[in-house]
Amino acid sequence: MPVFKTPFNGYSVKFSPFYESRIAVATAQNFGILGNGRLHVLDLNPAGPISEHIAFDTADGVYDVSWSESHDSLLVAAIADGSVKLYDLALPPTSNPIRSFHEHTREVHSADYNPVRRDSFLTSSWDDTSKLWTLDRPTSVRTFKEHAYCVYSSVWNPRHGDVFASASGDCTVRIWDVREPGSTMIIPAHDFEVLSCDWNKYDDCCIATASVDKSIRVWDVRSYRTPVSVLNGHGYAVRKVKFSPHRQGLLASCSYDMTVCLWDYMLEDALVGRYDHHTEFAVGIDMSVLVEGLLASTGWDELVYVWQHGTDPRAP
Repeated sequence: MPVFKTPFNGYSVKFSPFYESRIAVATAQNFGILGNGRLHVLDLNPAGPISEHIAFDTADGVYDVSWSESHDSLLVAAIADGSVKLYDLALPPTSNPIRSFHEHTREVHSADYNPVRRDSFLTSSWDDTSKLWTLDRPTSVRTFKEHAYCVYSSVWNPRHGDVFASASGDCTVRIWDVREPGSTMIIPAHDFEVLSCDWNKYDDCCIATASVDKSIRVWDVRSYRTPVSVLNGHGYAVRKVKFSPHRQGLLASCSYDMTVCLWDYMLEDALVGRYDHHTEFAVGIDMSVLVEGLLASTGWDELVYVWQHGTDPRAP
């Protein structure tokens, strides 16, 4: 399956919810420590290599990207300088970004578009906060500040347009309802930093967390004293976790051990696939909503892979 070489280190990859052959990739120079960034939009070609549709350069690294759920040409980017930028592919690069929000006081680490309401998105930052934004307002709608350390990920519930979860370096995951004044639940998910979380797409009470402790844990928010499942198999910190849009028990993860793993937490032998195609930290993973079994990953080796589960990502 195809591979694409980026000039900078990969940080995040996301399939378009509108076009099955389009992906966005967030990248940062010098491993994101210092330097520029670039947001790539790539097109997958059935018979040929991956081609670049457009690219946007930024003065600082791009840590995450999220497609709009309402406009097929709109992207939200999380930037290392604390800004949140909106890009419109329908406009030339000189007209982009169409909006730049400067509220976070430290690096913005994640962005997630609301799949239910489709008019708002979340960002989370190393300034210990998450923020809620809408396209029609020049400032954030609300700031959520309860975590005691960096918020690495904030993710909307796939069925409830007011509910989201946030994963933090304070070792907790918090569940929020934007209609409530504070978080509605605090899950002491791991003994080490929680780097990522994601909701199950078929069970709106089920959430997975990924941690520096090398494990993934699956939780039922109705009874979160003990996890439903603990998935061990990565050799270093698990950077991202992502539930399948097609199969209830299936989730993908990527790690500083340079591998991408596929799990079915409902099975006794939960590890159903391991891919070792990256030669540096694997930090970005996604699963296509439009094509079942299609995976994408990116990492610090400056490579983006797209492949069908069960095939070799490096195969031509």
